[in-house]
Amino acid sequence: MDAAGDLHRETLLLLRPNSARIDRLPLSHLDNLVVVLVRSRNPLNIGAAARAMTNFGCRHLRLVNPYKLAFREARSAVGAAHVLRDAEEFKTVAEAVGDCSLVVGTTAVRDRSLRQTVRKLDDPTAGLVRAALKDGRAALLFGSEKIGLTNADFSHCHWLMTIPTHADNISVNLGQAVAVCLYEMARATSAVPAKEKVELATAGKAEQITELLFEALRISGYVKLGTDKMFEEKTRQLILRFKLEDYDAKLLLGMVRQMVWKLKLPTKT
Repeated sequence: MDAAGDLHRETLLLLRPNSARIDRLPLSHLDNLVVVLVRSRNPLNIGAAARAMTNFGCRHLRLVNPYKLAFREARSAVGAAHVLRDAEEFKTVAEAVGDCSLVVGTTAVRDRSLRQTVRKLDDPTAGLVRAALKDGRAALLFGSEKIGLTNADFSHCHWLMTIPTHADNISVNLGQAVAVCLYEMARATSAVPAKEKVELATAGKAEQITELLFEALRISGYVKLGTDKMFEEKTRQLILRFKLEDYDAKLLLGMVRQMVWKLKLPTKT
């Protein structure tokens, strides 16, 4: 074959589609990640979120008090009907994240005064979530299209995350927000320092401690009239900041349970 023929053959080889060159994500890539939509109102947004989840290998969708429309048949969930079909519904955030050892809330921040640490969505931040997935489940919380997550919702989060957007329009559509966050989680490459593997307490165990400790504070008179909600949120955040290991959480739970039992005993006269 002459030189012209060789050149033509090489050109055809270069133009031939080669899907083998694309490294697809393994099915278990984000298998321990839970997407929680809190008070979502638009079925199309829920469907778009489900579709984004299947794009990046995330399959656990949970909804807290969704707007009662037929979201499970949302047409926007192209290729993700099974995610909507298996989606779990909960009445409270606490129930939805009970089995997760890391809970991250999303926020546009705006001019809100936030008590938790707010991290920008980037490779290092995504790496923190990916590292947590090695030891247990982690949850990403997304709020309603109208108001986002409330301060009460934030009180269940270990820290918060925001998508860096242009100042002229900082709000991101719910389905798009889920897609952007999961994309960063899927591509995260930041090295996380190796550490001894420990089993962290789940959010559910932390909530048990919170409820009992708050009850002890209330019975003892520490919580003043009209400050119940504020102190409950502060107590929850205090427990989450401890980042308790599972054994320590069980020990503390037993201590607080004994305290409450003692406080409830009738006073001897």
